[in-house]
Amino acid sequence: MVPLDAAKPYDIKEIIRAVVDDGYFLEVHEHYAQNIVVGFARLEGRPVGIVANQPAVLAGCLDIDASVKGARFVRFCDCFNLPLVTLVDVPGFLPGTSQEYGGIIKHGAKQLYAFAEATVPKVTLITRKAYGGAYDVMASKHIRADINYAYPNAEIAVMGPDGAVNIIYRDTIAKAAEPEKQRAEYIAEYRRTFANPYKAAELGFVDEVILPRDTRPRLVSALRMLENKRQENLPRKHGNIPL
Repeated sequence: MVPLDAAKPYDIKEIIRAVVDDGYFLEVHEHYAQNIVVGFARLEGRPVGIVANQPAVLAGCLDIDASVKGARFVRFCDCFNLPLVTLVDVPGFLPGTSQEYGGIIKHGAKQLYAFAEATVPKVTLITRKAYGGAYDVMASKHIRADINYAYPNAEIAVMGPDGAVNIIYRDTIAKAAEPEKQRAEYIAEYRRTFANPYKAAELGFVDEVILPRDTRPRLVSALRMLENKRQENLPRKHGNIPL
């Protein structure tokens, strides 16, 4: 279901329906900010809230509308004690002056805040891309997710190999006798070193690299383990949500 070609889109809802009970997924806000998918399902009978990037729309990038939609849904699930299952395939925040002028950092921070403050069980699966700040706000280990899985072909890095190589090795490539060959070698090296789930697992940001066929049993076992999770935020009147 997840193409090996990182540039090829796919429908994240197919993975959701293949994993949840009876293949039934109740999506909400379906026609708003379609680059992120939110909705309800059951896993082994347990009701869960699902948040997922949609690679078929805007390549799964997060924009202002998607960030607000995701944050609102996460807060809703936390209010009613629904565990959160997050599927991540995000190449970054959507670039552009309209997003910058509209306050993409502020609105993206709302989703980060929502996930970080949620005290319900949080299980995350990286299906393909997880780049930069957008990866952080999608229930990463950095913001207190409980269990994080990744597929073997997942790419977890600050940015994509092509863009990173163009920045880091720009001068070296320009001076090379065969620039394209040199560039391809650097890209391959970057993929081996950084753009894979094993480096993240080594650093503790991914708990386990799993095969796609094991997705449902792993999610179910994680939710079973977290069934009696108890977490309290610091005693205070309220947090300071980025408004």
